[in-house]
This record gives sequence, structure tokens and C-alpha cells, in this order.
Amino acid sequence: MADPSSEKKSTTRQYHPYQGHLDIPIQSLYNLPTSPEYLFHEEAAAQRRSWGENLQYYTGCGYLSGAVMGAAKGSLEGLSAAEPGDTLKLRLNRVLNSGGQTGRRFGNSLGVVGLIFAGLESGMMQLRGTDDLLNSVLAGLGTGALYRAAAGPRSAAIAGAIGGLAAGAAVAGKQAVKRYVPI
Repeated sequence: MADPSSEKKSTTRQYHPYQGHLDIPIQSLYNLPTSPEYLFHEEAAAQRRSWGENLQYYTGCGYLSGAVMGAAKGSLEGLSAAEPGDTLKLRLNRVLNSGGQTGRRFGNSLGVVGLIFAGLESGMMQLRGTDDLLNSVLAGLGTGALYRAAAGPRSAAIAGAIGGLAAGAAVAGKQAVKRYVPI
């Protein structure tokens, strides 16, 4: 006969709204689970963000990284554009204006790239019915091509190839980190 203490217990936490605030003799109002709750079992089995979460994640990361890089580049340009005889206040104003303008431009551009990538990756996953490396590579290829399509077919093809290679390298790097870096 198995030892009852060795059985896996359900991990729950007790919900007590008055804990630490009032001395009310109610000890247990609800037992709430500590693990994530899902409506369908398929959601629990999936180890992937939904398309809406992907959209927010890629767009937000793209905008934030573009804004930081653009602000740094613009600030350096503002520093180098200083003329002899400028006051400290004028130099600081030039650096802040240049950093803000370039940061907004880079942030918006990379945010749009993230938005297109997230949409194409989710679309590829729906279309192909599988979640694998090829979806990300095709989404990167399509993102680069769509982003540079207005500049002509040659520019779109080059940007698509760069986007596909970048997405493939990112996914391969993620897999290598998962496999070789202990967490």
C-alpha cells in the first residue's frame, strides 16, 4: 500500500481577503489553484503565445529596441553637430531634439517590422498547421520583402533574404541557448 504522504498534492493557496487587516474568524473562504488555469486542454498543452500576445510582444520589443538605438544614434549626432561657441543649454537642446527625433523614427520603423512579422508568423502557422522553424524563416522573408516592397523588386528581394536569414539565425540561436545553456 502506498504511503499517502508521498502522493502528489494539489497545489493551492488559500484566499483570505481579510488576512493581516482584520481579526475575523473566517479562515478559509476559497481554495485557489496556483497553476495557470485554461479553458480548454489544448491551451494547456501548447507552449506558445497566442497570436495576439505575439503581436503585442514583437511590436513592443521592436518599438522599444528601435527607440533606444535611435535615441543613442541621434544623441551622438547631436553631440557631433555642436558648433564652437554654442552654449551648454543650446548643445543639450540639440542632443535631446536629435535623440528624440531619431528615436521615434527608428522605434516606429522597427515596431512596424515587428507587427508585420507577428502577423505573418501567425498566418504561416495557421496555413501550414504546424509550429516549426520554417514558419519563422518564411515570416522573416515575407516581412523583409513587404517592408521594402515600395522601393522596388530588387530591394524587396534583398530585404526578404536578409529577413529570412535573420529570423533563421534568431530561431537557431534560441534553440542553441535552450540546449546548451543551463537555466
